[in-house]
Amino acid sequence: MDVLFAADETRKTFANLGLWEKGLWYVLILVSTGIFAWGMWRHARKYLRGRSAFTLDRPGRRVRRAVTTTLSHSWIRRRDPVAGLGHLLIFYGFVVLFIGTAILAFQDDFARPILGFDFWHGWFYLGYSLFLDLFGVALVVGLGVMAVKRGILKPFRLDYWRPDRAEGEYDRKPYVIGDWTFLGVLFFLALTGFLLEGFRIAIANPDFEVWAPFGWLLGQMFIAGGLEGGSAESARLVTWWVHGVAALGFVASIPFTKAVHMLVSPAGVAVRDDTAGKVLAPIPADAKPEEVGYGTIADLSWKHLVDLDACTKCGKCHEACPATSSGYPLSPRDLILDLREQAEGAMGIRSALHLPPLHEERESILGDPIRPETLWSCMQCMACVEICPVGIEHVPIINQMRRRLVEQGEMDPLLQGTLETIYTSGNSFGEQKRKRGRWTRDLDFEVKDIRKEPAEHLWFLGDYASFDPRNQRVTQALARVLNHAGVDFGILYDAERNAGCDVRRVGEEGLFTSLAEENVKAISACHFERIFSWDPHSFHTLRNEYPQFGGTWTVLHHTQLLLELLEAGRLMPKPLGYTVTYHDPCTLGRYNGVYDAPRQVLAALGLELREMPRNRDNSFCCGAGGGRIWMQELKRDDTPRPAEMRIDEATSLGKLDYFVVACPKDVTMYEDAIKTSGHQGEIELREISELVLESLDLDTVAVGAAADERETNGKEPV
Repeated sequence: MDVLFAADETRKTFANLGLWEKGLWYVLILVSTGIFAWGMWRHARKYLRGRSAFTLDRPGRRVRRAVTTTLSHSWIRRRDPVAGLGHLLIFYGFVVLFIGTAILAFQDDFARPILGFDFWHGWFYLGYSLFLDLFGVALVVGLGVMAVKRGILKPFRLDYWRPDRAEGEYDRKPYVIGDWTFLGVLFFLALTGFLLEGFRIAIANPDFEVWAPFGWLLGQMFIAGGLEGGSAESARLVTWWVHGVAALGFVASIPFTKAVHMLVSPAGVAVRDDTAGKVLAPIPADAKPEEVGYGTIADLSWKHLVDLDACTKCGKCHEACPATSSGYPLSPRDLILDLREQAEGAMGIRSALHLPPLHEERESILGDPIRPETLWSCMQCMACVEICPVGIEHVPIINQMRRRLVEQGEMDPLLQGTLETIYTSGNSFGEQKRKRGRWTRDLDFEVKDIRKEPAEHLWFLGDYASFDPRNQRVTQALARVLNHAGVDFGILYDAERNAGCDVRRVGEEGLFTSLAEENVKAISACHFERIFSWDPHSFHTLRNEYPQFGGTWTVLHHTQLLLELLEAGRLMPKPLGYTVTYHDPCTLGRYNGVYDAPRQVLAALGLELREMPRNRDNSFCCGAGGGRIWMQELKRDDTPRPAEMRIDEATSLGKLDYFVVACPKDVTMYEDAIKTSGHQGEIELREISELVLESLDLDTVAVGAAADERETNGKEPV
């Protein structure tokens, strides 16, 4: 038997292997590497077939983001620190062991034979042994954490239940098998690695191998059990081949299994669009009908094809989605997985290997596998995009498929009617445009027509703030607050049109473009310094999407303006002393990052704020976004609607005086939900402007009389 150990602290990689065995090993390496390279080339080829609808700006910043996000696991750890820790241990354990293997290969295949440099001994070898042992244990512990999460705790997000299919209409067993196989293979590699080390130490039991503490412990156990010397060497040789072939097999399998996420997921983080879902891509003016949106898998951009492979099936989007939680036929996770299977069957590895398709082969992805009701269930709230640890852009993908449905005329009848109403009247209520300013009649002061005289602020109201009776009361409250603070503001009256935020998000890009161009033209003809709105949807579109049409202004949400006035001492509120909770609107929060201003206003009013469990970027959608407020109900069971679930969440905090909102659609949705959820009388809704007005303790007696006098004198502000 050849000596395993040299005079100083080291060991031989190919101890007791014959020349033909070494040759076989290198042949297996070439085969494994070749299979891996072919698989990754097929993935790259698939991406190259996607549309070039996305360009990479600031490549250096993107690479830094991918590296720092991957190394820190900051996106993975969010809202599930236990799973984040498990993945962190697996990641670093695997990476360090891989680097250790690469160092050994460099020593054996390059440094020693070519450079004549041998560093594989002494202090380097001892440190190497300790380092790899510790990280090998980290890998095993991380795998154990994930196995417990998946096999014992079984959180909702890891359940492959589908809300868009009935039992028996889908089979997710291949995914379950794939998940456990991935964990099992990594565990097998770690276990055989430690066994190999233990058998090697049991042969001669050198003292310096104590620097591999866990392998040393195994070796002592083998020796105590009588496995040493020649018998240990036989076990080592068998384990060497088993471990080596398994490792090479794992490398070869990466492009074909869940393991591909190790490479594609960091790439997905790198190429993620920072404005994904927030600023939607326009449709080229010369686009043909068949080029509008996504109707086939080949229509997807290369970036979105990368997204499909980046998905790890972690289910965070599945758990965060309000549609999934409340019985609508949509799961962002399942939508991505369905598209991935379609892409693989049409132009990926499955297609190249001529394997049977997982779905019936169709040119269109709409209808099967992606059903229209699935797409219309989306509230475009961005919860899925915000929580995805690998940068998948679910919302833009859904929006693109909606565009194709709209182009084909396949949409909800109520939605179609609303879009036609907006086209003819300029608003979703179908009201005459001259009625946009009627809410000003009940004020005891005149509101400027900013088209005729300049003002410091242009107030863009939006449809609900202008026409809905309940929201008109909020609009009037805000107007009185601003007037009391001496704010110089004016409105567009009948020149204002629907801002188009939800019009764009249902996929009607042509109508959105028309609305945007009309509004930009009307606003640009006025003289002002800043724009504000108490409608987050209008605020978002004016601030982030109108620059595409030449409208670049400073745009504020009214909570930001109110905070400015409070901090400047122009509003002097009395403490109200109420106990409240606050709901973060999706378009104000996740779309624009405005979380602190509303809370600071509430604090200035002397209110005790009790946060709901889901707050700030984890806020739960009211259910109105993405045009859902204009569509028929799509729920499949008696699960509470999103707004009802939110009211249940608020009332679980104990006795509250008010449920506070900062969005017109929230006023509408939650006023109704308080009644339908059975909590009427337990809690009331207030928009933040109404609380500010109450804190100012203004005289309200003369308001009605002033309105009557203006009407008698024939003074009509529109």
